[in-house]
Amino acid sequence: MTSDLSNPVVAGFHPDPSVCRAGDDYYLACSSFEYFPGVPIFHSRDLVHWTQIGNALDRPSQLPLPPGTRSSGGLYAPTLRHHDGRFWLVVTNVSAGGNQLYTATDPAGPWSEPIPLPGVAGIDPDLAWDADGTCWCTVAGVSQVRLDTASGAVLGEPQRIWSGTPGAKAPEAPHLYRIGDHWYLLLAEGGTERGHAVSVARGPSPSGPFEPCPFNPILTHRGTDHPIQNTGHADLVQAPDGSWWMVLLGVRPGGGSPGWHVLGRETYLAPVRWVDGWPVAGPLTLDLPAVGWPLYPTAAEPVRDDFDGPMHPRWVSLRRPPSTSQDRPGWLTLHAAGGSLDDLDVTLVARRQQHLACKARTLLDPGEGRGGLVVRLDEAHHYEIEVFAGTARVLARIGPLRAEVASCPVPDGPVVLGVDVAPASTDDPRCGPDVLAFGVEGADGTFTALATLDGRYLSTEVAGGFTGRVIGMYCADGTVRFDWFDYAGGL
Repeated sequence: MTSDLSNPVVAGFHPDPSVCRAGDDYYLACSSFEYFPGVPIFHSRDLVHWTQIGNALDRPSQLPLPPGTRSSGGLYAPTLRHHDGRFWLVVTNVSAGGNQLYTATDPAGPWSEPIPLPGVAGIDPDLAWDADGTCWCTVAGVSQVRLDTASGAVLGEPQRIWSGTPGAKAPEAPHLYRIGDHWYLLLAEGGTERGHAVSVARGPSPSGPFEPCPFNPILTHRGTDHPIQNTGHADLVQAPDGSWWMVLLGVRPGGGSPGWHVLGRETYLAPVRWVDGWPVAGPLTLDLPAVGWPLYPTAAEPVRDDFDGPMHPRWVSLRRPPSTSQDRPGWLTLHAAGGSLDDLDVTLVARRQQHLACKARTLLDPGEGRGGLVVRLDEAHHYEIEVFAGTARVLARIGPLRAEVASCPVPDGPVVLGVDVAPASTDDPRCGPDVLAFGVEGADGTFTALATLDGRYLSTEVAGGFTGRVIGMYCADGTVRFDWFDYAGGL
């Protein structure tokens, strides 16, 4: 069982967290961008330990991602709310359809088909209801409109209500709350990089007028050497004991200067106290302060996926369900979609890398096909080891460059491929954050590394965008089969 009080509370590429409470249970949603299924949903009883219970958008009809959807397209910044006995999810599909609204009676699903919101322009939509049941939708910018949640129609013209700190860029991720005698508007600003921050304003009504907090930003790590950086995009929740908490995104840079983060933007938890009627967040630390209620530790995640039953919701593919079949019981069979990992159209089944140090192994039967094990950030930044025609080879794609780094012969039939990820030394200020060793594991369990690669080239600071690494299995040609996949973190 996992019972430690530590941040991040949801590790790996889980950005833009939104949280709500229903009774004694908490639910959390995150952005998923170009991956399918979309918007992972988590459950917790203590705000500290979270278990993924599904993905809100798990049908192609809910999540159209055209073949041309590039990395860091797709789904941006959901807001998850519980109101009037139902769960509500609003999210922006920047690649197809714009803002969409979904509902469910059970956050684990099924979720409804989308209700389009054509009159809601912008990203990062938020939902809030006033006492008479009027729904207010607020988006980055910051503009707001009343919304008919049954039809998706807007009621009136959008109004600008607050633009954050003068001179600060990217006012986004608005969340609106009625707390006591005031309406509070929480906002991210400064961009989702090192300048990220959380600010707040309050007013007498959902539409303001809003006065900014005199000690904004209420949380930021910009200009510090704190191990958690890029802090912002927050959401508030009140616990049953009356205390307040904040979930927000942050990153853990590593290596020398300027520092690279490779896991993507992760979900963190911070306490909130009230000073003169204003929320003040923090401190945000890697070690969480004690909460005032019992902890509900989660069972340790199994190392191995045997593919003997339904796929765990942690597994994702690119843009649509992967091309698979059940032609060999207990094996995951992948069929090539006609593209390579450099293309927008490839058969991939992967999970988020969630630890700074980890190892992954998979047993692959290539048959006459070509496929293997990949660590991916986007189409132009990935490392992989693949098997084809009796040869295992390590490949690296870094921007416009693609190279075969190493190779070795392997026997016909199944072979175990692996990657070990370990933090690199920071004695050299030019040192990258980690190293990735790709190789083959023998029948006796001995791992032979064929190549060790610098992890900085699979980082957001190099590649750009909003996602993090995933590790998984792919098929680039023909049909390949995988008997199991092991992922062990925290090594």
